[in-house]
Amino acid sequence: MCSVMGYLGEQFSFDAFKEGLLKTKSRGPDDTRIASLTDAGETIGYLGFNRLSIMGLTPSGMQPFQFEGNYLSCNGEIYGFQEIREELIGKGYSFESDSDCEILLPLYKEYGTGMFQMLDAEYALILYDGKSKSLIAARDPIGIRPLYYGYDILGSIIFASEPKNLAGMVDKIMPFPPGHYYENGAFHCYRDITAVKTVCRDDLETVCQNIHDKLIAGVKKRLVSDSRIGFLLSGGLDSSLVCAIAARESNVPIHTFAIGMKADAIDLKYAKEVAEFIDSDHTEVIITPEDVLGALEGVIHLLGTYDITTIRASMGMYLVCKAIHEQTDLRVILTGEISDELFGYKYTDFAPNAAEFQKEAVKRISEIHMYDVLRADRCISVNSLEARVPFGDLDFAAYVMTVDPELKLNKYNKGKYLLRHAFEADELLPQDILFREKAAFSDAVGHSMVDLLKDRAAELYSDEAYEEKRKQYSFAMPFTKESLMYREIFEKFYPGQAEMVKDFWMPNREWEGCDVNDPSARVLANYGSSGV
Repeated sequence: MCSVMGYLGEQFSFDAFKEGLLKTKSRGPDDTRIASLTDAGETIGYLGFNRLSIMGLTPSGMQPFQFEGNYLSCNGEIYGFQEIREELIGKGYSFESDSDCEILLPLYKEYGTGMFQMLDAEYALILYDGKSKSLIAARDPIGIRPLYYGYDILGSIIFASEPKNLAGMVDKIMPFPPGHYYENGAFHCYRDITAVKTVCRDDLETVCQNIHDKLIAGVKKRLVSDSRIGFLLSGGLDSSLVCAIAARESNVPIHTFAIGMKADAIDLKYAKEVAEFIDSDHTEVIITPEDVLGALEGVIHLLGTYDITTIRASMGMYLVCKAIHEQTDLRVILTGEISDELFGYKYTDFAPNAAEFQKEAVKRISEIHMYDVLRADRCISVNSLEARVPFGDLDFAAYVMTVDPELKLNKYNKGKYLLRHAFEADELLPQDILFREKAAFSDAVGHSMVDLLKDRAAELYSDEAYEEKRKQYSFAMPFTKESLMYREIFEKFYPGQAEMVKDFWMPNREWEGCDVNDPSARVLANYGSSGV
């Protein structure tokens, strides 16, 4: 990961800008550079970059890039950039590094903001146009790479990778909308990944073959790196598929990592079974109650959220990534996020019809940058690693969104059947793993972990204190003692910034069987053997 920050205005000095940028130094520990943006010899703003070297490891790959008076800082992975670079070389452009992001300024010269629709990428970028003396910013269609913005007291906009960068600098911090670019004071949507122009009416086998081929392609393109790669492996369907595909495509054993509580981790045994099957170099990270409680405040600070399920699931992810950072030289981590949003959760088994299932998928994909994607980005990047998300591959995600939702309903007595069936003939995984019931990651790290957090909250607040304190918050009012505990920690670091998150992630309470008071799938009637 890297971090970016950009500002045109009069309020913030170089030192103030640098202080904000360095708050995310862990995203890019290798180098820091700030370009002063000028007009007629006068400084009018700054563009900054913290670098984590992944592609083009030489100093010539350091950003901000400069080209014909334009500057660019990009936290991104541009897939297929080699072909684009060759095309640009054919038009007379030259390049100094092997960095994928160096192609973006020449691409901007050729296509302007039209280039954003051309990119197959996970990215967040800030571009200074020297001719118009203005900032342009953009973010990938799913929001895998983070970007936030706010306004100074004079109304000038400032962009940055994380809320941490902007805390104390602006009155209100907001997430940059995925699939949009900003230009001339307005946000423009260049791609809505959830928009379906034509529903795919192919038969089940054709759909599953396409899912199979597109996911493999999504994994393969994410194995290209000048730095070493590792894999998070829970033993659930999604991470196991990513690892199995990667293992088959690699010439040497891949490095996999699993985490769990010593007492009752569900996932460790399944992750070990997968690791042995695919012959990976596997590491188990065992955590204690003390590890969990000791990390809680820091995790909420790095996340910038008060959402219950995001925080629960982040405890294990943060601690396993911390171990990877401290014990290995890996730089890139592949994860299994975004599958549930596309294929369904345990609670979407209760969807009353196909239209409601699709509506829920649109909502979840549109909001995922505030929940699971945020979790993966922060837990990984704060440990100076880069996250890559094969299920978020644009071609893959866009295709699954077009598939007739009638096929995606759980009519097979097995959730996410399309994804399971797509790989049934490959024998990439043991059948018991391929058809294993889904367990919530936060629970599968160990049921005792979530209970531990609930117990800590119960110790902090009497019933009377809980009712009094939660009413202080008119937006996203806490509805359990656990959620109040998280909100109070959040407010210590981001006072008054709760609207950065839309609301609590919860099952669709309007559906029969989903009117619950906890986001964990454990409370649903159909959880069954998921936690075994």
